[in-house]
Amino acid sequence: MHPVIRGGRLAVYVAAWLPVAYALSWLLVDQGKLTWRVSAAVALPACGVYALFCLSAWYPCRALRPHAEPIARIVITHLASAVVAAALWAGVAAGIFGALPLTGSIAPALPAVFALGLVLYLLAVALYYVVLAVDAARQAEAREAEAYVLAGKAELRALKAQINPHFLYNSLNSISALTSVDPGKAREMCVQLAGFLRSTLGMGEKAAIPFSEELALTRSYLNIERVRFGARLEVEEEIGAECDGFPVPPLLLQPLVENAIVHGIANLVDAGFVRIRAHQTAAEGDRPEEMRIVVENSFDPEGQSSRQRGGFGLASVRKRIQAHYGSGAAIQAAAADAVYRVEMRLPLSGKG
Repeated sequence: MHPVIRGGRLAVYVAAWLPVAYALSWLLVDQGKLTWRVSAAVALPACGVYALFCLSAWYPCRALRPHAEPIARIVITHLASAVVAAALWAGVAAGIFGALPLTGSIAPALPAVFALGLVLYLLAVALYYVVLAVDAARQAEAREAEAYVLAGKAELRALKAQINPHFLYNSLNSISALTSVDPGKAREMCVQLAGFLRSTLGMGEKAAIPFSEELALTRSYLNIERVRFGARLEVEEEIGAECDGFPVPPLLLQPLVENAIVHGIANLVDAGFVRIRAHQTAAEGDRPEEMRIVVENSFDPEGQSSRQRGGFGLASVRKRIQAHYGSGAAIQAAAADAVYRVEMRLPLSGKG
């Protein structure tokens, strides 16, 4: 669609020709020595006709793009069109003057009318190229945004595809270790594992789930590990009631808890703890309202696993919250006094 017609710009375009009609009237008065009444009688209909001529300049502009056509061809084409349009406009003005019962002569003003028509046509061409450039920039921005969203979704799908096999690998290792020591616990762990995997079916297709569902999945995982560790695993929770409906990417909390078990509790001789805390915070300064999730666990600072905490679980969560929330989210991890702490800050409105 023509850019002047779309978006309600036609009225603005018509109004823009009123100063042109005044300029043409002044030329006829100055160059043709006509009266203002006679000049206005010629200028108004002549400008109406030329406004249509200038509308037609859009189509060669759209066909002759600077990135696709030689510049010389574009310049020559538009100059030739401008000369033809300006000559026609001068002829239209002369025809209108001749058709009306007017006194005087318009011939002395026709060179000035031609020059004004030439300038106006080229200005219209320049304006149309600006419109085309703006439209191209908007389309490029839209394509870039779409590509970014698609890339983020692809990354999320890839990370989700990695989480379940990684968790399953660790769980099967645990079951294998229990088989020879306590077959009954191994069977119980198999049942718990089957229930956990059943609850995750189809969850990978969801962009987000309520935090209460994510917490239920994490508790299911912890039930599996309780079979293995028994009294050696202590679980503490401090969950604000306002967090239940907060949407989070599925399997966001579970990898952090699994990390706490594999790299923390599994390497302790005595009992250890895993603490999960979640609450919402009000807006504060430049920081928007957000949800904070903290996972803490005891660990052996001298153990080999304590030097491997930047592994899959933490890295996958970091990538997923970046893909889902953008720069509005953050995750920090630190160890102090034999306690490892991971804190996530998630904005109340994600980007994707």
